Amino acid sequence: MNADHPGDQFRDDLRGTPAGARDARRLLPPEVLAELTRLSPWHSLAAIGLTASLLALAIGGALTHFTWWVVIPAVVLIGLQQHAMFVLAHEAAHYRLFETRWLNDVVGRLIGTAGGISMMSYRVIHRLHHNALYSDVDPDIALHGGYPRGKAYLLRKLGKDVAGLTALKTYAYFFGNPAINSSTQTKQRPLDDTSEALRRAARRDRWGVVAFHVGAPLVFFLAGGAEALGKYLLLWALPLVTVIQPVLRLRAICEHGAVQDLSSPLTAARTNLAGPVARLLLFPHHVNYHVEHHLFPAVPHYNLPRLHAELAARGALAAAEVRPLRDTFRRVFAERGRLRAAS
Repeated sequence: MNADHPGDQFRDDLRGTPAGARDARRLLPPEVLAELTRLSPWHSLAAIGLTASLLALAIGGALTHFTWWVVIPAVVLIGLQQHAMFVLAHEAAHYRLFETRWLNDVVGRLIGTAGGISMMSYRVIHRLHHNALYSDVDPDIALHGGYPRGKAYLLRKLGKDVAGLTALKTYAYFFGNPAINSSTQTKQRPLDDTSEALRRAARRDRWGVVAFHVGAPLVFFLAGGAEALGKYLLLWALPLVTVIQPVLRLRAICEHGAVQDLSSPLTAARTNLAGPVARLLLFPHHVNYHVEHHLFPAVPHYNLPRLHAELAARGALAAAEVRPLRDTFRRVFAERGRLRAAS
């Protein structure tokens, strides 16, 4: 189960799956699905430890050798690992970090808060994305819908991202700010489609994030003066408003952009087959297995590769959007109206 109450749940999306399946047993044997959805605290701790270690390596290296030829790559690596933190907060939003609910939420909120996002607000927004994928109330359409729009358009967007010009809009989204649907020009109300308990938790969580990011610069300034504050802003705040922004956009477009059949998660989402470098840059913690994640959101990230293999072995992914990343790039960067040629 994803949650205890209907207003909290992420539903399995089995629209258009083989043989008109209406539940998980039609795609996978119950014992296989039970094993794949079983949570392992050790796997979660290992993922958190990996991200924390890479952050410590980058920050420690920059502080030890505070020269531009060290600081610049450190800022990039920090931003990439802040993105990995977002992915871990996403796991917590799905109740997938730890089986003990309070522990899952405390750790997820701490991870999200450090990255400037309200995990509890993201949970209710992200429920809409899963439970109403590509519908008029999907709050993510504004980010990934309408592609391909041409290489110049996407490069211009990514350039604005890396310059920090879109950071405010990004963090407003993670705070539950309603998105604008480009087709209907109406605001969504993501906090309306959830239980009252989650709404209260989202409101409290947002204030905690604000308090942290107002208080942290003050603490650094009081502890070490302008120099300490400057290093905090350079090595933590700057990556959050620059490096992470194009990564979030490009990953979202790779996951859902330039698709042609919106009737099923098999074709409205995309799994990107990526090597180790691409996983570091765009897809940490197995987030590239996105079709599988939409089919079975109760499967934790460390079991997604096996879920992919199980579904592929049963022929469930034969007609799915499963592509090498280079093919995805050809599609999302294609000129408008040339999607068919890009396939």
